[in-house]
Parts: sequence; structure tokens; C-alpha cells
Amino acid sequence: MLSLAEADVGKLNPQIKLQMKIKANKIIPLQEARILPEVQLLIVGGASLDRLDGREEIVAGGAGMYTAMAARRSGAAVTLYAPRPEPMPGALQPVAAGLTWLGPSIRPEDLPRFEINHHDGRTTYVSAFFGAEDELSPEGLPEDLSGFDAVHLVPLGDIRRQYAFLQACRVRGARCISAGTALTLMKTQADEARAVLQAADIFFMNEAEAIRLFGSVAATHSRAGQLLFVTRGRQGATVVQGKTQTDVPGVPATLLDPTGAGDTFCGATLVGIAAAQHPVMAARRAMPLAAEMTTKVGPAALLSELPAPVTATDARVIVHEQQLQRIAALIAGLPDITPFAFTGPDLPATDHPAALDYFFTSALQQFGFWTAANDHYAQPLIAHIDGEQRKGAFYLFRAWMRWLRDDPERLSPAAQAKLTAAELRAVLRADDGSEPMPELDTHLALARAYGRDMLALDLTPSIALAKINASGAPVTALLQLLDHIGGYKEDPLRKKSALLAVILLQRPEAWLVANAAEVPPIVDYHVMRSCLRMGLIEVREPTLRERLVRRALLPESDEWAVRSAAFGAMQQLVMLSGKSMGAVDWFFFQARERCPEMSPPRCAECAVDPACAHRKDLFQPVRRTSSY
Repeated sequence: MLSLAEADVGKLNPQIKLQMKIKANKIIPLQEARILPEVQLLIVGGASLDRLDGREEIVAGGAGMYTAMAARRSGAAVTLYAPRPEPMPGALQPVAAGLTWLGPSIRPEDLPRFEINHHDGRTTYVSAFFGAEDELSPEGLPEDLSGFDAVHLVPLGDIRRQYAFLQACRVRGARCISAGTALTLMKTQADEARAVLQAADIFFMNEAEAIRLFGSVAATHSRAGQLLFVTRGRQGATVVQGKTQTDVPGVPATLLDPTGAGDTFCGATLVGIAAAQHPVMAARRAMPLAAEMTTKVGPAALLSELPAPVTATDARVIVHEQQLQRIAALIAGLPDITPFAFTGPDLPATDHPAALDYFFTSALQQFGFWTAANDHYAQPLIAHIDGEQRKGAFYLFRAWMRWLRDDPERLSPAAQAKLTAAELRAVLRADDGSEPMPELDTHLALARAYGRDMLALDLTPSIALAKINASGAPVTALLQLLDHIGGYKEDPLRKKSALLAVILLQRPEAWLVANAAEVPPIVDYHVMRSCLRMGLIEVREPTLRERLVRRALLPESDEWAVRSAAFGAMQQLVMLSGKSMGAVDWFFFQARERCPEMSPPRCAECAVDPACAHRKDLFQPVRRTSSY
């Protein structure tokens, strides 16, 4: 994870990818995919010996310990920098065995000790002994921290010391610095807490702490390039990307001991971020472990050698494994399934000096090309522009060519940030004077957000690409950068980000020097419609199926059930077929002509017709979103 505070994309060196497994022709469902244990995290913060809720048993404790062990359980290689007791007390021996423990040697009796009670969601420290924690010094840190994907700093009993560690980590080359805070310390060190908040790349806090810092959770916001996470107990967490907030629901659990739940969420989320997951997906995947650990006393759940629990998928829509293999086998044998070069009359000429600005600004606008009536899908966007009829995505591409031809400067981040409604209406207007784009206000807001975020990060597309290509994994670096850019960052499944990636890979200029296999699925409504009709995904709930057939507007949970299943199907289809994501995406995009929205499918024209399930009555989820 990079420090986007400095837009230093070139320092990214993510090593993690989702591992899909095939054993004996059995495709492991997406929710069971594991993160390879290659993430390297450094956790700065102590371990303690705690008595919880009056129990006799003494258990391992400490924010640093909980964060570190959650990261370890999530598959990371973890180094803990904390006072290390010699000899190691029994309660801490499993912790020491699971990670690399650096730090000054201390006597066991000098370990911090706490007696903690929980009641009605509140935590009370009955007694506290901070012991040797104040002996921890930045001078003892490793000299070079650039090998860690992220460094996380707990409050350390004094926010001023935490800030000193943060500064030392910057000097020693830390690529991404995360920090947590503590309400009890904030009461007397509010200014210091704000200083840590401003300096950290990632910041974790609970709801009460967010209210203390921002006045409310709703008002919580991050600077450009920074991620904030606000934990909300049983309700889950809020992910903050600039002014964009996304609520991630909690996972139900039978509560026994909530100690360390927030730290567990922090450790597991950090692994996801370091593994190049979208921050919302990282938070979603951290929730099951945070819930599980509250069902046992102390860190017992985090000491397990089993893989961390995974996010449950919606059982109403599943990937059909046998159908997936049939379709993949057909696609694998089709020589004409190749990537689209994104050239032609509706797109910039090769080597046009403003082409990069064109694609960065137009790809984020690829959404919402349909209208609704009476809470149902009505029709797709089809209109005449510059004398020719165009549909959806290519209508917008053709409209954007007007700027490229007449005023390329309008495509720059500075101009997009100040774009007016009149300017956008003019470029999108159809030949007959109508305004066919149904979500003009959203398009305008995202154009401005893109411009503001690019300016705040001191980036242009060409500057960004130079740094991205200098990184160890350019596609991943691009995706992570776009997680901070308006118009792209809002979608946890990164459809428009992946679209931009294939454009940059497949254009004749070959702007992105990378492995096409790193591109995630590009899931729009054409893909979902094809997945449903081909039988790649199966709708098991009759009510949802009936609403898809009727083309009725769907709530968010129904749409997510279909889209996330289609994402998993496409991910596996690419892997099984041996084709690139760009090639498979272009095949599915072209299906809009042979398997269209408003007329019967022309199955004889489809290369996968022999294996298709022919569920012609099914339709994509109908929900207004800027993601596709």
C-alpha cells in the first residue's frame, strides 16, 4: 500500500493476489478464495496480561497484540515491535510463536497489566498498570522499513510518542503508515491525535473517537490519498475515502468477550489493503474474523491455525460450476475471442496528445445508459450524435470526442474540477437537441470529483502512468491509485477501474506495461445479463428471479447478490478459459448485439450457444448506480 499523501505510486510493491483453486475439477467458490501469506506487516505496540470481566484466567492482551495476531490469522507475515518479556509468560507463548517479536527485553513482571470489564457495550478499566511500555523507543526500529507493506502504530499510552514513531517511520522509508487512536488519551491530547490523523496514510477509530475528532460520523472525511475506517460495534464499520462514505455491515455473533474487536478488524483490514483489495472489500473481508473473535475469551480465536473465516455470500445467487466449465471450454477454443484495441471512429487516433486525458475522464463516466418508468427498466440509451446512431458506452465515447476535437483542455483535471452543467450538457447533447443521458447530475459530480482528487494528489494521467509503470505491479498500482480518485473509487468491485486498465493495456500506445492477467473482472449490466442467461450464475430464490424477469427496480442487497456472483463467475471463467480479461470482456460486451435488452436473442449468432442455458427471460439487475 502506497503513501498517496505524496502520490508516490512508484513505491508500490504489492505481492498478494486472490488464489483461486481447482482440485479434481471442483471449483472452489469465490468466498473461499484465500489470500497468499506474502503480506509483510510491522505492528508497533505492546502486549499485556489481562483479566477480563472478573475471570480468574489471565489472557494475552494489548492493542498491538490483537492487531498483530489478527493480521497473522488473515495470512500476513507479521513483525511485532514491543517490549519482549524474558522468560515468555505462558499466556504469550502462542503469540510469540506466531510472529517475529522485536523490542527491548524486559522482566515478565514489567509487562503491562489491565483488568477490564464490559457492560452494555461499554468498556471499563478497573485497574491499569502500563509497565515497561514507555521504554519503547523509535530508535529501536529497524533502520529500513521499506520492505514492509504497511506499518501500524497503536497509541502507545501517549499520542505524542505515537507521533514520534510516525515521523521516525517516514524517515526510515515506510511505504504506508497506519495508526489507531484511543478516546481516553484524546481527552487530554486532542491536538496530538489530530496531528497523527493528518499524518497517517490509514487511520482507524471507533464511533466515539470519530465524533470527538469530526463532530459526527457523517462529517468524517479524509484528505486526498488517505483512508479512514470507523468501527461501529455490531453495526459494522464505515469506510471513508475523501468525502465518500460506505457502510459495511457487521457479522452477527454470540458475544462473549468484545475485547480487541476493533484491533482485530484493523489487523485483518490492513492485510486486505496491503493485498491490493479495494478498501470496502478489505473491510468486508475483515468483518467475519472480528465477529468470530468476540465469541471467545481474549485472543483465543486469533491463535487458531485455521484460515480466517470468510465473508458469507448471498446463497440466493450462486455460480453454477458445471455450466462455468462448459462455457469456459468453448471460449478457450475460440480463436477470434481477442481483446479490443479501443480504436476506431468513436475513439482517439493513435498517439493523439490528449488521448490519455480522454480515456481517464471518459472511462469513469461509463454508467447508467438506460431509463426507468414506473419502477421498471424502460429502454437503453440510443440516440444520434454527429450524424450517426450510437448506443450507451459508444454514445458517450463519441460525445467525448467533441472535446478532443474542439477543446482538449476541457479534459484536463483542472478543467474537469470546474466543469459546469452547461458545458456537460453541450458535449452530451444529441443531434435533435435532446439530452439522452438520464443521470446528468451524477456525471457532473463525478467529473468534478475526479478533477479535484487528481489536483489534490498533484497528478495528471501522464504523471500517474509514469509512476505506475515504475512500480513492481502496474495494474495493481493503477487500481490502488483509482481507489482514491472520484468516479472510480466508489465501486468496491472496480468495474470502471478495470475498464481503464484494459484500455491502457490494449491501446496501440501500450500505455500500461503490465501483465493482463492482473486485471479484475469488469462486471456491468451486459455481463450480468449474459451470466444469467447463459446459466453461469443461478438464481435460487423465486421472488428475486421473478423480479429479474419483470425488470423491476431492485434494492441494493438484491443487486449485490447478482453482481457479486457474476464477479466470481467471470473471475473463474478467465482463469479456466486461459483468455485475458480484456478478451473475455469484449466477447461479453459484443453480446449486447446478439443478446440485446429489447428484442429476442439471436442465439444462432452466438459462439457459446451449444452450451448456453437459454434463460432468455432473465434480465440484469435494474438499479441506478454509478458503478456501471
